[in-house]
Amino acid sequence: MLLEWWSGTECVIHTDPQAYPKYGKENAIVVLNHKFEIDFLCGWSLAERFGVLGGSKVLAKKELAYVPIIGWMWYFTEMVFCTRKWEQDRKTVSKSLLRLRDYPEKYFFLIHCEGTRFTEKKHQISMQVAQAKGLPSLKYHLLPRTKGFAITVRSLRNVVSAVYDCTLNFRNNENPTLLGVLNGKKYHADLYVRRIPLEEVPEEEDECSAWLHKLYQEKDAFQEEYYRTGTFPETPMVPPRRPWTLINWLFWASLLLYPFFRFLTNMISSGSSLTLASFALVFFVASMGVRWMIGVTEIDKGSAYGNIDSKQKRSD
Repeated sequence: MLLEWWSGTECVIHTDPQAYPKYGKENAIVVLNHKFEIDFLCGWSLAERFGVLGGSKVLAKKELAYVPIIGWMWYFTEMVFCTRKWEQDRKTVSKSLLRLRDYPEKYFFLIHCEGTRFTEKKHQISMQVAQAKGLPSLKYHLLPRTKGFAITVRSLRNVVSAVYDCTLNFRNNENPTLLGVLNGKKYHADLYVRRIPLEEVPEEEDECSAWLHKLYQEKDAFQEEYYRTGTFPETPMVPPRRPWTLINWLFWASLLLYPFFRFLTNMISSGSSLTLASFALVFFVASMGVRWMIGVTEIDKGSAYGNIDSKQKRSD
């Protein structure tokens, strides 16, 4: 609701017109680049525009499960959480993914294979890893972490029909932020979506990893073309905006805010200094909590992937 109705941000999809009718009619693994603070919102917007947001899932870092309200909601809606330590994730992630095999609704499974948001520092270290492993350098992406993608493909094969390779960018060098969206700022996004049948993704882990590295080289080329020409390949389309997120928000806002303002009015009219001070403290703590949750999305407060020590301790 915040992205589409409050800020009015529009996301133009560039895709093959023959693949377009299949979107929302099948289960899919969505591979999205991870460079912008609101890229996850654009992924949710894609799912919402095609009517599958309610059932869609994401592979997210475990820390997000502890974020008040939002993290708890993700936990109870069966999002898949990982610690980004493979020995711990091998069983837990696989178990969570296998539960999706008999999920009753159509869904997109969103995964950021880079594992963390792009920064120049992280990119420099990521390319050092690429050089050490004999992999081609990437200009606009970090080296993808292949094990999570491989286990996702293996666990959901014959249930998911395709991989949607999604490459996101913003016009006029916009640098979108969640705080900007909350302030009502409108951004202009372009999203290149390629539908790749899952049969084309190799089953063996080593071959699947090589396939993913090749995919990110292609994504890099698409980004290069976007920065050069200002557009992605294929036909631009704008799926119609659906009213349900707005209606849902208005319903709950009306239900919850009316008694809240009644309570606030009665408290102020009581004239008790202790009561007012207590409310001010609660409001301050709540404001700081919201600001902390926004900070989780900020690029400069991402994971420690870009640190030298982290690089030495982690492997693909």
